[in-house]
Amino acid sequence: MTPGDLTLLRHAIDLAREAKQAGDQPFGSLLVSGEGQVLAEERNSVVTERDVTAHPELKLARWASRALDVEERRRATVYTSGEHCPMCAVAHANAGLGRLVFAFSSRQLAQLTGDPGWRLPVRDLFDRRGLDTVVEGPATELTAEVTALHAPD
Repeated sequence: MTPGDLTLLRHAIDLAREAKQAGDQPFGSLLVSGEGQVLAEERNSVVTERDVTAHPELKLARWASRALDVEERRRATVYTSGEHCPMCAVAHANAGLGRLVFAFSSRQLAQLTGDPGWRLPVRDLFDRRGLDTVVEGPATELTAEVTALHAPD
């Protein structure tokens, strides 16, 4: 993972922090163009919008599907504070988004919360779809910061 990747992941973590402060679960994500420009950013808003699908990664996939052409989506990178859940992984794949970089893995989250729930490695989900999407994470340099976000208040 490059220093630039870590900077963008820290931005996603800041969005996750905003989500938590608003009363939502702490997840945040960015969509970055192939040229390195932040195109869109979202934070979790499941509680505040009263919408169980208001995960930031799904919101970015929706936006990208409307705003970008196929090639722009393929060249884009999603930076996210937490590894995609299955719903968001399918949205990522169906939107044709490119690389995925995450700070905290689904396994780490399951260990932290004690709830394995729907925690499946996104690489496994992409492999089942036959996708060669580049997946990078977790960012061990950021583990303590993300762990603190998920700690109860």
